[in-house]
Amino acid sequence: MKTTNAIGLESKKAELLAQKLNVLLANYSIFYQNTRGYHWNIKGEKFFELHLKFEELYNDLLLKIDEVAERILTLGHTPEHGYSHYFKLASIQESGKISDGLVAVEQILEAFKAVITMQREILDLSDDANDEGTNALMSDYIRFQEKQVWMYSSFLKK
Repeated sequence: MKTTNAIGLESKKAELLAQKLNVLLANYSIFYQNTRGYHWNIKGEKFFELHLKFEELYNDLLLKIDEVAERILTLGHTPEHGYSHYFKLASIQESGKISDGLVAVEQILEAFKAVITMQREILDLSDDANDEGTNALMSDYIRFQEKQVWMYSSFLKK
């Protein structure tokens, strides 16, 4: 019985990582769609500033969605791709129509908290599996997103 996958990782550990990455993928996908909604529906005094920031964010999330899906494939598993699955897996909930920029930023901060927490868990698992590829990806995401949390929090004067 084969105990390692195509990239030399223990198969059981790679499977667990793929499962956790699918949960992250689900959360990213809902976070992405929520952020597009904020971008489309934003109104008010900070419209121009937030409209651009939300577009930057959803473009970054789209790249991360692709990278996470490709990492799942690299581990030898299949990424989920249906929103019906995402709703079952994700802790981030679909937002309603939000036009208030401050409310949108608060929800973005909550979403960042959720994905950073998941990524730290995946980081621990990837370290245990000697999976440098997933480890590096999660480290890069965490570093970038922690800075984003600081910046969005500063916008809210928190």
